Amino acid sequence: MMRAKRGFTLLELLISISILSIMMIFLYEGYAQLNKSNAVYKDELRKIQTQQIKKRVIFLDFSLALANSVKSMNQGKKEDVVFFQSTNSIHKRYNPYLAYIVKESKLYRLESSKEFKEYPLSRDTEAVVDYLGDVESFRVYKSSNENKELYLIHIDFKDEEDVLFKVKVLNEK
Repeated sequence: MMRAKRGFTLLELLISISILSIMMIFLYEGYAQLNKSNAVYKDELRKIQTQQIKKRVIFLDFSLALANSVKSMNQGKKEDVVFFQSTNSIHKRYNPYLAYIVKESKLYRLESSKEFKEYPLSRDTEAVVDYLGDVESFRVYKSSNENKELYLIHIDFKDEEDVLFKVKVLNEK
């Protein structure tokens, strides 16, 4: 009687290891490509989140402004300087005074516990400064309607989506 073979030949073993190696290379390449895609999507998500936070802060600043406190000063065709008091604070101040200023095509948000009175600001001005981004233009238009305090805010960012808000001040008397 002959006994049946119970093992693999060396050739069969080499072929199966080769096939397994080729499959692992393709799986690794797919995994590496997935990681690259995830990094790109993560960067895009971070940009979108940053832009949404900026939009929310700007909208809340103006919509929660105290009645008749918004003072907009035109500094040219594409730039306005805006001073006002708001109940919105990102630096934990009670009814902070805010300023939006464009300096060298960069938009800044200043938050202070003391009122901004003039532009350019004096050297002793104390404020927390937040950089909002590079801009082509920053304009704030007040509605001519005397009964409602409405503002149109247009910010043309250089590398981001434009911001255009129509904001009604909620703290009207």
